[in-house]
Amino acid sequence: MHVPDGFIDLPVSVATGAIAAVAVAVSLRGARRELGEGGAATGAVGSAGSGASVGSAGSVGSVGSVGSVGSMGERTAPLAGLVAAFIFAVQMLNFPVAAGTSGHLLGGALAAILVGPYTGVLCVSVVLLMQGVLFADGGLTALGVNITDMAVVTTVVAYAVFRGLLKLTPRRRRSVTVASFVAALVSVPAAAVAFTAIYALGGTAHVSLGKVFTAMVGVHLLIGIGEAAITALTVGAVVAVRPDLVYGARGLTRTLEIRTSPVAVPATPGLATPAPVARSGAEEGTAPVGGAVATRAEGGHERAEAGTAPAVAAGAGAAGPAAPGEAPGADAAAPVAAVPTVRRSTRRVWAVGVAAAVLCAGVVSFYASASPDGLEKVAHDNGIDKKAEDHAAKDSPLADYGVKDITDARLSGGLAGVIGVGATLAVGSGLFVVVRRRSSNKAAATAAASPATPLARDSETA
Repeated sequence: MHVPDGFIDLPVSVATGAIAAVAVAVSLRGARRELGEGGAATGAVGSAGSGASVGSAGSVGSVGSVGSVGSMGERTAPLAGLVAAFIFAVQMLNFPVAAGTSGHLLGGALAAILVGPYTGVLCVSVVLLMQGVLFADGGLTALGVNITDMAVVTTVVAYAVFRGLLKLTPRRRRSVTVASFVAALVSVPAAAVAFTAIYALGGTAHVSLGKVFTAMVGVHLLIGIGEAAITALTVGAVVAVRPDLVYGARGLTRTLEIRTSPVAVPATPGLATPAPVARSGAEEGTAPVGGAVATRAEGGHERAEAGTAPAVAAGAGAAGPAAPGEAPGADAAAPVAAVPTVRRSTRRVWAVGVAAAVLCAGVVSFYASASPDGLEKVAHDNGIDKKAEDHAAKDSPLADYGVKDITDARLSGGLAGVIGVGATLAVGSGLFVVVRRRSSNKAAATAAASPATPLARDSETA
């Protein structure tokens, strides 16, 4: 659905360019929150570890989030760049939908569900920018039209439908897959309706609006089925192995709980008797003295891991004997060593994702349908393309997804696809890492300026 130059007149192109710029700016701010959510959790753990106190044996103060949640933003930033590269690669795989017509992934639903709606808008925008600049796909003056239609509309509509369906369905992994299918299916005809509205305001050819609407929505309903299948398969595959990496599935995991049970701790001369060490009541692991054993629920499965809680049973300055008349263990505990958080590596996901993108763009794309996509077919059949203009980058070395001066079509297209994946991955990852770092710096500054919040006592769960 890449709109070329000349389809939409200059005033409307400028207006949609302004809308796209505002949407990207808003998405940058929103992406800081989406990519920086883990930073807040890390701060919560640190403050809880220093401020929790013990009221009685067998109970600990509130500890906050423990486990790998603190590193969520650090993992999401590079994965967002991978999502952009994957969308670029899959968009090269045109699939037939009707006689003489093909379709391809738009990617708004996939990006929104995997990395969040704001970050998803940026992912698709990066893809459209790389396609327009390097491959002469989608006009440069029409870049605002394409971002508004293919990045903003598809992402917003898809994520709204996705969240609405999750509220009505059981909290299961299968619900995420089903909701992603329906959301992607709806997003494609929604983009077709949006293009029709834009064309009604600034179309350069005099064509019946009813004919444009009927043709666009009709063919893109069929394309939406392919979009839905690709989105559901991809989301379902990631949810099956790493649900913690799917933004849209984060609310489906069970709340982390830390329960306590008495554990014998060797007495230290001159120090008060420490409080019991927190242990999980579900699936216990072993941690050094003073550490917290936490269970993290991922897709309904719990596993024990050592959380970073250097003084979960300690008061603010408890390292001395109990005061006269005060029960041992009240606001006192032995100093303990911090236990490193156990993290699940994303390297395997990264490697598999990059390999899949390279395979799609470098090999499978050669077998993609050569028929025009939905917009090209509708434009040709209805005369919308009468005033279409040549792309400013038509003589680019990578124009039309082929490397210039390489005569072998298979090699030329495959090499161009691999270059595109690499360029999109580099630009996307760089952008999201910068956004993530700015979010982390802002969160650190806010945490440093804010006083510590006292934590509740005598809580059996955190």
